[in-house]
Amino acid sequence: MKNITLALIWSVILLFSACQPDSNKKYINVGMVDGWAEGVAMTYVAKAVLEEMGYQLVIQRATPDMILASMNNGDTDLYMDVWLPLTHGSKIAKFPNLVDIGTSYAHARNGLVVPDYVPINSIEELKTHVDQFNHQIMGIEKGAGITAAVDRTLKDYDLNYRQVNSSTVAMITELQNAIKEKRWIVVAAWQPHWMFGKMKLKFLEDPRESLGTAEQIKIFTRKQFPAEQPELTRFFSQVHFDVATMANLLMKMEESKDKESTAKQWVAEHRSLVNSWLR
Repeated sequence: MKNITLALIWSVILLFSACQPDSNKKYINVGMVDGWAEGVAMTYVAKAVLEEMGYQLVIQRATPDMILASMNNGDTDLYMDVWLPLTHGSKIAKFPNLVDIGTSYAHARNGLVVPDYVPINSIEELKTHVDQFNHQIMGIEKGAGITAAVDRTLKDYDLNYRQVNSSTVAMITELQNAIKEKRWIVVAAWQPHWMFGKMKLKFLEDPRESLGTAEQIKIFTRKQFPAEQPELTRFFSQVHFDVATMANLLMKMEESKDKESTAKQWVAEHRSLVNSWLR
């Protein structure tokens, strides 16, 4: 009877242990905005590297506001696509429990963009070509930082235009269609983005700097993350891309039907750079 009782106790212990999460598994929850090319690319590259390190990166898809709020509440660990000082500056200011741990890209830029065949070079010139542009600027999602910046630009330059907001995909589709038909179009766009590798585009000069100047893409975490995850904090603080490597990554990811596999292949092909992030 004693042996039977011990066997039952041992069985319960084994069953309970089997139901517990594997203590050797290391998880990290990372926010990502679908359709934002640079953020998607960087997140999948980080996922590929962290899996080699024995971590599991769980992607949480949401809007920037939702991601930042979730990090501030301690539910999301990290977000790789914070643009500062202008694009996300006012958003970041709302959340005191976020920590900047590094700059992944130092050459970002927002602006109003036209195809290279459109014979104007400055935002100020939009005033004299209202009809050619059909009184509109093609924008992206309403909650995006660049959307607010474009609204501000319309006021700063006293432009008789309206911003048409839908999605990043819709904006790019409209841009591609306009180029095929050689129509005049002006869009709210940014670098880095694969569109500049596939289409001949130019930024309109912004003498009032309503859309900002140079932007940096920052990596932010929830407040407790650096203390809890020093190895990961060190890794993310060293992740960086120059102009050429970012352009290469974005083109590879845009042409891919399996972004996770493409990211793994890109990591294998850029081992020297990746190793510099792991020192």
